[in-house]
Parts: sequence; C-alpha cells; structure tokens
Amino acid sequence: MAEGNLTTVVEFILLGFSNLPNFQSFLFCIFLIIYMSILIGNGLIILLTRVSRVLHTPMYFFLGNFSFLEICYTSVTLPNMLTNLWTHERNISFLACAIQLCFLLLLGGTECLLLAVMAYDRYMAICKPLYYPIIMNHKVCVQLVVGSWTTGIPVMIGQTYQIFSLPFCDSNELNHVFCDIPPLLKLACSDTSVVQLSVYVVAMLFGMIPFILIIRSYVEIIITILKLPSNAGKQKAFSTCSSHLIVVVLFFGSAIITYSRPKSKNSGGTGKMLSLFYTIVTPMFNPMIYSLRNKDVIDALKKILPK
Repeated sequence: MAEGNLTTVVEFILLGFSNLPNFQSFLFCIFLIIYMSILIGNGLIILLTRVSRVLHTPMYFFLGNFSFLEICYTSVTLPNMLTNLWTHERNISFLACAIQLCFLLLLGGTECLLLAVMAYDRYMAICKPLYYPIIMNHKVCVQLVVGSWTTGIPVMIGQTYQIFSLPFCDSNELNHVFCDIPPLLKLACSDTSVVQLSVYVVAMLFGMIPFILIIRSYVEIIITILKLPSNAGKQKAFSTCSSHLIVVVLFFGSAIITYSRPKSKNSGGTGKMLSLFYTIVTPMFNPMIYSLRNKDVIDALKKILPK
C-alpha cells in the first residue's frame, strides 16, 4: 500500500509565495538581486583569497572554501525559486525534490562542520599561537576541509531516502519555498515518529555538536583575549573572531529554530522566513561581514580593484 501511494505522487507543488499573486514580479527582482549579490560577493572573496599573498593563511583558506560553499548552498534553492516566480509554475518532480533536499542537507551539514573548523582555527591562533604554524599547516587545513565536505554524504543520502520512502497520499502541496524536511513530514500519511527521531539525531550530530564545539572554542578565546596586556592586542584579536561569530549566530540561530519542531502545524509562514534566513540572508551578508570588519580583506580589495 505504501508503494502504491509513493507511485501516485510523481510531483510536488511548491506553494511558495502564491498567496501574494500581485508581488510575484517584485519578489523575482528582489531574489534575483540577492542571488547576484551572493555570487558576486562570495566570488570576490574566493578571488581575493587566491590572488592576494597576504591572505594565504589558514583563516582565509577556510574563508575561501566557506564562500564557495555559500554559492553552492544558495544555488540549490534560489534558481528554482526564481524560475517558479517567473513562470508561475510551481511543480517539482518527486526525484528533483529528493535531489534538492539531499544537497540542501549535505551542504547544510558541511556548513556546520566548516564553521566549527573555522572556530578551531581561531582557537589555535589565539590560544596556542606558538603551535599554530605547526598544527595548522596546509596539509591539515586541506584534510579538515575535505572532511567537512565528505563526512555527511552517506548520512544525508540515508536521511533523504528515509524521508522519501514515506507514503504521501493526502496532498502533494508543499507550503514552502523549496523541498525541506518539515513541510514534507506534514504531507506524510503514516507514522513519522521514527523519521523525526532520526532527524533529531542527525541534527545533533551535524548541528548541535559543532555548535557546542564552537561555543567552547569561543569561551576559551574570550578568556585568553581578556588576559592580553594591551588594548590594541585585545581589539585585534576580537576583530578576527567577531565576523565568524556573527555568521555562526545568524546561521545556527535560524536553523536550530526551524528544525527544532519538524512537524509543527503552525509554523508555515514562520518556517518560510526562517529557512530563507539561513539559506539566503546569511550567504548574502557573509562577504559584507567578513570584508567590512577585516582590514586585510579591505587592503587586498583596494589592491585588486584598480587592476
């Protein structure tokens, strides 16, 4: 019976902003501008970390990879959203929805791990400065990045398979802007308690544990900074960490709230806004947060602009 139900659902309908029919063109322009700013801003960060020798350090190596991740992350959802707003066709096939969710989970998990790696890098630079060049060598940095990208692949593929193995028999309308776990679980017409439990376990592994490690790193960092004798040293140390900490709060804050109640019946509008926040708003502000608050990035930008 479950197999029969699965075969009947050949596509989903992403309701998105269908409740705002008079604002479709306006929303298309807004999201297009946001997407272009994400591509240009993060692309510029990648370029700067490649061509500027001043930025050939572990911190900017991770930042360049993080900017590339942000481009990939937003490209999973934004092009499809723009297409839906432009054509007013909100259909997405069963397979395309599964692929979109799989990449969304995979890249989201990678972002959590990479943010934890960046916090560890700052911890080593500030709390263990004498060991920093030895421990955070190029080989270790590459291994940390590769580990962040590949660790979640089997887990996220399994999570996606588990969700799309559920029978969807009542409706195929997703009250969301892209395929995500909370709206999909609402459409399932069978018991989802096991799936919800696995969602919480995966969220703990790839969300809460990295978040706790980040908090622990920054506790140690703050304690070390407060012990510095000069105010100039304290200010410089805080400036190198504040940008990363802002991104952590924006991303984890909205993501934790969204996935803390995966089958809430009263979070349709709120869920859309929160999901847009951690999938679109944070990647958009990422280049501005890191460039406006970082003297090295600004200096590198000034050197490359005349060329």
